[in-house]
Amino acid sequence: MKPDESDLVYAGFWQRFGASFLDALLTYLIIVVLLVAVYGVADLGDPEAYAGPAGLAISYLLPPFLIMMFWVKKSATPGKMAIAATIVDAKTGGKPSTKQFVIRYLGYGLSTLPCFLGYLWVVFDSRKQAWHDKLADTVVVRRKAGLSDEVRFEQLPREPGA
Repeated sequence: MKPDESDLVYAGFWQRFGASFLDALLTYLIIVVLLVAVYGVADLGDPEAYAGPAGLAISYLLPPFLIMMFWVKKSATPGKMAIAATIVDAKTGGKPSTKQFVIRYLGYGLSTLPCFLGYLWVVFDSRKQAWHDKLADTVVVRRKAGLSDEVRFEQLPREPGA
């Protein structure tokens, strides 16, 4: 059952923060596993131990690729999926275009400056949009708390002793 517009709310700051934290943790784990697989177990605290083209690709190119892939395919990252949130077009509520996703990703840099104010903007904005959402004309929505599909069982329970 697809949620209807009245079942949706804007995802708030702490929900989005938690989703981003989970995404960062998963990304970090993927990067570490891949770096160790390519370079072997070296001094994890020494960035020079993982220098080279593979290290560059894994550390700096893979994360944006993974984020964009999830956005284009699912309109959400694993963190957003964990909180049942999705990124939608702010005007139509439909799936954003790839161009909107690219603008949104590039807008992360602007949201970071100064002092992460663009991310904190979610707290003050009526539609809970960060600056990168405003640039891309997107919003992050989720189902209202307490709304879920009705539970159905195939058979009725048997009476005790029957």
